[in-house]
Amino acid sequence: MRPGDGQRADHDLAFLLRYENVAWYEDGAVRILDRRIYPAEIRFVVCHSHREVAQAITDMVTQSCGPFTAAAAGMALAAWECRTQPEAAQRTYLRQAAYTISHARPTTAARMERITGGCLAAAEEALKSGRVVDRAIMEHLLASNNKRYSKVAQMASYLVDLFPDDGKIMTQCFGETIVGMMLREARSRGKRLRLFCPETRPYFQGARLTATVCREMGFDTTVITDNMPAWVMQTEGIDVFTCAADAICLDGHVVNKIGTLQIAIAARYMGIPFFVSGIPDESHPDKSAVHIESRNPDFVLQAMGVRTAAEGVKGYYPSFDLTPPALISGVVTDLGIYSPYDLPRYLRQADIGPYEMVI
Repeated sequence: MRPGDGQRADHDLAFLLRYENVAWYEDGAVRILDRRIYPAEIRFVVCHSHREVAQAITDMVTQSCGPFTAAAAGMALAAWECRTQPEAAQRTYLRQAAYTISHARPTTAARMERITGGCLAAAEEALKSGRVVDRAIMEHLLASNNKRYSKVAQMASYLVDLFPDDGKIMTQCFGETIVGMMLREARSRGKRLRLFCPETRPYFQGARLTATVCREMGFDTTVITDNMPAWVMQTEGIDVFTCAADAICLDGHVVNKIGTLQIAIAARYMGIPFFVSGIPDESHPDKSAVHIESRNPDFVLQAMGVRTAAEGVKGYYPSFDLTPPALISGVVTDLGIYSPYDLPRYLRQADIGPYEMVI
């Protein structure tokens, strides 16, 4: 089941951002683009059970917003797995699958539960009406993705307002949909941006994913190492530092890929505004609700599979860090730009679907 182009909000975006190139369920399997090796190689990991989907998410086959699309596709696959069981057994199986998938990575479990919860609701409606459940979940995913991409496009319009016509923009990690949407918006306005992308070790998402999207969409793109941002800000005249977020707490703290905090500190020192794009997360009322995921420390002892440290040397790998509101110039949402100290007001004004917490 592939949607026609007329239905889709991912038009004119880079290869990496088109729905079926993120994660897609079809014919009893889920295909997930392996972002660990893209763009050097275009390879899809094929999962034949929802547990394999959860493991792929844990193993970082897909990153940024990719796990959320993969989670919904995994729920469609779970529905296919239990399709011959009685309805009561299907409901139990899907609830168990939702837990397995949503807890594949601890830092994003709350958002994953919103995704899998939306899929459970779609499944329940399908069971009551006699529709095919896996198809219903994929239709739900498509509709939700279209709505989310459209909402991010509105967000991008506010963000691009902040960029000079010939602006120099520094990013961090891979902001997924907002990266594509802000570039599509900038291109439509004729803004000639120059992008600087820190590499984002140890998975190099900035070098491999963000930089590839930026270049594919026609923008001057430069990759820098993770220890260069302050110097590049000072010598290249960076106008804006921007990133998305894995979670935005209501107290204004932002959870994002490790390294965001130090770039934010450098930006504040250099007098460069730092704008975070995303949706404030009611499941994170303050920073105490955040669980920072620690990953295999061996990853920091190598670069793309080549060991760089001596045997016996220890590694340390927290996946995310917390940036305090004092370092954030504004949070860019689909309803406008909010002070990081005023985020509860957004929730009072917004209508947020299960997929719209992720961009």
